[in-house]
Amino acid sequence: MEIMKETIENVSNLLNNKQISSVELVKESLKQIEQTKSLNLLRETYNEQALDVAQIIDEKRTKGEKLTPLSGVPIIIKDNINMKDTLTTCSSKFLANYVSPYNATVVDKLIQAGAIIIGKANMDEFAMGSSSENCAFGVVHNPINPEYVTGGSSGGSAGTVAGNQCFASLGTDTGGSIRQPSAFCGVVGLKPTYGLVSRYGVVAFASSLDQVGPITKTVRDNAIMLDAIAGYDNKEFTSCDVKKENYYKDSFNNSIKGLKIGIAKEFFDLLENEQVIKSCTNAIEFFKQNGAEIIEISLPHIKDALAVYYVLSSAEAASNLARFDGIKYGVPTDEFADIVDFYIKSRTKGFGKEVKRRIMLGNFVLSSGYFDAYYNKAKAVQNLIISEFKNAFSKCDVIISPTTPSSAFKIGEKVNNPLEMYLNDIYTVPVNVATLSALSIPCGVDKNGMPLGLQLIGDRFSESKLYNLGDYFEKNCFSIREVK
Repeated sequence: MEIMKETIENVSNLLNNKQISSVELVKESLKQIEQTKSLNLLRETYNEQALDVAQIIDEKRTKGEKLTPLSGVPIIIKDNINMKDTLTTCSSKFLANYVSPYNATVVDKLIQAGAIIIGKANMDEFAMGSSSENCAFGVVHNPINPEYVTGGSSGGSAGTVAGNQCFASLGTDTGGSIRQPSAFCGVVGLKPTYGLVSRYGVVAFASSLDQVGPITKTVRDNAIMLDAIAGYDNKEFTSCDVKKENYYKDSFNNSIKGLKIGIAKEFFDLLENEQVIKSCTNAIEFFKQNGAEIIEISLPHIKDALAVYYVLSSAEAASNLARFDGIKYGVPTDEFADIVDFYIKSRTKGFGKEVKRRIMLGNFVLSSGYFDAYYNKAKAVQNLIISEFKNAFSKCDVIISPTTPSSAFKIGEKVNNPLEMYLNDIYTVPVNVATLSALSIPCGVDKNGMPLGLQLIGDRFSESKLYNLGDYFEKNCFSIREVK
């Protein structure tokens, strides 16, 4: 048995039946990490700490204590999520020496669930990017084919799951940063409803758009992870106080009959890649043949979502990253004329090219004379997009689209063309702009053997519907194990 290729469901059963111990599982995980270290998926690992926690969980299991499905299971988190006494670098030189003094809420929740956090994943610097090439510590490579990107910004998180270094990971999604790399790596990624998962202790990129979510090998594993991390947090002012659901227990009914699936012409008008078109068309036909009702809907302003996203996210990024001045955070410059010169040199030295680009764009749209022309106009269009989705969900239960306009591209292919890179987010950013939920699941492979992703978009707090539809597709139409 190749234990690291197993799902959380299966591994949990093996642990409970004493067919493997948590210590053995952690050792296997660390062994796989060592064997695949050339992929540069991780920033660091916590070998001794992980083994110590595994020993404690094994003792609890021996005593017959009640444990969760995640108890003793190795998990990886993105390197913008704070974990006490560990580095939280956001893959930036600016935070290369920053040791977190506290845990993010999602880390506390994982620990409470018994998960073993064995390391932090590489990422695009400050979560800004679509390829995980914008990292101060080296490019991240796709486990399916190392010549290709993993996607971003949670490229390391998706890659660690696809590369069998762990059984699940946490990423963050501001405009597609969980779903896009999940599609590129052939794994399952959820962007939860904004406010469903606490952002407390997560380094902010764009606070009104950021959301933490799980990346897993299967849809059911994803539900197990969401059960662990979802819930109201009074430390986080955007956290939503809604009734706690049991996603793993209640989401799956093995039927999609009568489910209304919306197809937006505007989404598919943007498609040019024949293989992506074919995979999506096949999925639509599968849903139709299995009892779902296909409904045409209209989202006329969806074409404007990308522009809205880059105006709003860059404005918020410029504001959030203003705190990184080289004094409290970062490595300060040694030579400077005055305080202004100190700030300029420290930020020039500390930030990478993509982060600087977005800070400048953000400051521009917030500047006097341009605030109304850009920022306020973007907020107005955002409201139109929210309204159009609301109208669409009055007619259907779920909307489907491609996750990305293509499969993964080769490393270096788009890194010098920011506009072409930004177009990778064309199907994912509307979900963040409208604060909705969305699930990316594998739906095929292209002619090069690289995975293709299908995006299931749900209304706010409709994760259970997405899980049921995704699980049905996964079990009856496409298996994650087909991705090579």
